[in-house]
Amino acid sequence: MKKYLFPVLVLILLVTVSVSFAERQNTLTTYETRGRELETWNVHMSQRAVDNNVLVNLIDGLMTNDNHGDMQLNAAKSYETTDGGQTWVFTLNEGMTWFNKDGEYQADVLASDWATGLEWVLNYAKNDSYNTSMPNQMIAGAQEYYDYTKDLADKEGNEAAWALTAEEGSVFDEMVGIECDDEAGTITYTLVGKLPYFPSVATYNCLYPASASMLEELGVEGYRDVTWEDMWYSGAYTITYFEYDNQKVFTKSPNYWNDANVDRLDSITLKIVDSNAVAYQLFTQGELDHVSLDQATLQEIYKDENHKYHNNLVEMRPTKYAYHFHFDFAKNLEDGTTPDTNWNLAIANENFRKALYYGLDLTNYFARTNAINPLNSQNYVYTGNGVSFTSDGTDYTKLVREEMGVDYDYSVYNRYDPEATAEYKAKAIEELSAKGVTFPVTIDYYINGSNDVEAQTAKVLENIFRDGLGDDFVVLKTNTYISSLANEVRTPRKASFYVTGWGADFADPINFLGQETYDDTSAYFSTVYSHVNEVTDLDLIAAYQEFTELTKAADAITDDLDERYAAFAKAEACFLDHALVIPTHYVIEWELTKINDYSRVYAMYGMQTYRYVGWEVNTEPLTTAEAAANAAVWAAE
Repeated sequence: MKKYLFPVLVLILLVTVSVSFAERQNTLTTYETRGRELETWNVHMSQRAVDNNVLVNLIDGLMTNDNHGDMQLNAAKSYETTDGGQTWVFTLNEGMTWFNKDGEYQADVLASDWATGLEWVLNYAKNDSYNTSMPNQMIAGAQEYYDYTKDLADKEGNEAAWALTAEEGSVFDEMVGIECDDEAGTITYTLVGKLPYFPSVATYNCLYPASASMLEELGVEGYRDVTWEDMWYSGAYTITYFEYDNQKVFTKSPNYWNDANVDRLDSITLKIVDSNAVAYQLFTQGELDHVSLDQATLQEIYKDENHKYHNNLVEMRPTKYAYHFHFDFAKNLEDGTTPDTNWNLAIANENFRKALYYGLDLTNYFARTNAINPLNSQNYVYTGNGVSFTSDGTDYTKLVREEMGVDYDYSVYNRYDPEATAEYKAKAIEELSAKGVTFPVTIDYYINGSNDVEAQTAKVLENIFRDGLGDDFVVLKTNTYISSLANEVRTPRKASFYVTGWGADFADPINFLGQETYDDTSAYFSTVYSHVNEVTDLDLIAAYQEFTELTKAADAITDDLDERYAAFAKAEACFLDHALVIPTHYVIEWELTKINDYSRVYAMYGMQTYRYVGWEVNTEPLTTAEAAANAAVWAAE
């Protein structure tokens, strides 16, 4: 079985570990912090994790994941391809039904529900372009149908596009590569080419079903604004109580088709709290079953051996998001319109970028989220761990590290190299001074002006830049925005770099590297953050073109996954060798918890991680030793 073991997870104890069987409970009380309330109950109309963390429990997709991240069957009982990956056939389980919030039968789940769901996603007037990128790029005719609906809506109004359906003989049926047989229970996707990773896309909501009978009942506007009270469910839970920005209650679906094979909790209560500090107080009062600890609380507990919870500290598993420092190569000054020529010339220079790449010892930055084991948070490559594996179970990211020659020793921060930094710094100063760049170069960094934690982190970063690079070379200047980073900073291009996280939607490196390619309007980071398509520096363009050509060549390999991943590793190593981005960290926090984190779904792609199946919840908080034992058992499976 495939495993991706971050160092925090590799608890190789040279002792015999005995696992105690603590008393379990069949309920869970969890939380989100203020500002992370669900925004839509429509599973097709969101790309936000905070929405999908809820909705994944209410509707079953074709595929899911297990607690090791391995892909598992869900609504589908089998899938196959007979032509090397261009055509995929999924066969549904029998006995699946749609029901309302009270568990009352509404209709059978049909294969054609997946066509209805895909039509909704691809219909510009219905779904506002949410979740279209993957099907448009992968499924034959999808892009053409999306363009057709957009053109129809523009010319004849939204109502004309709203009237379209996925029924047999429709424009969608004739145009898009999906064929559904309700009698046989099969869904056949025809793709634009051989895509061996396509089944992993079926873990994501772009390929989720919708009942045509429900849409007929609710209408387009009704489904766009669907609520927990009128939506149809097919998943492990229904919502039986909801108060906006306060609380929602999941209840075990009474007529769930897979009840005999899925271990579910009786109920889950999800509360909205003001902060982790408030959540901690609720945990101490027995009102929550887990809490992520802020730095101050963690330090208080960790340093006091007599603290009630000192022996209950648990290091959490990393989230699926790999974080990076993303440069803006076409930055503006504070007015949001005048190009910041000094920065743009500097960051286009490879020696300048490499000085940044090797000159920042980020250990104290990692400590902002993991004060006890900060080096466990290190990230050296761009693609996230656990996304793709070779035929022998090797994590793809190891191939990248081997291409780069990176030593994977977590006892030190490997990338920090003062000697290399001094060499790159001297070359950059010489080359850029000749182009009129003045030093120190100002690096504009933006934080939310009302967030004290971000302000403290910014001070840490200022010290890291000064100590590693010298204030004769660069000065990190912390600026503030009021409420919207996107509107106040990113759109006017005021920041020199952003701290960004990216999590894969499906199990292939192209989901990461495809966001960075040159001259590609669908490449998210290239168009939204780096603006590299607008630069004129020939050396910078050449570096991006080299990386892009390698990425496209790797993506063209579809008949041998090992060869494909080896080619992607060369492309990614090229991207990093040119220091076009700086990989930074994974978020690994500490918690107090009653939950065995190793019993949960743990996927580094898709949206299945918060599916509440298989969760083991104890009646008392786990001790540090019990959590380590759970990790050891998981690693040995």
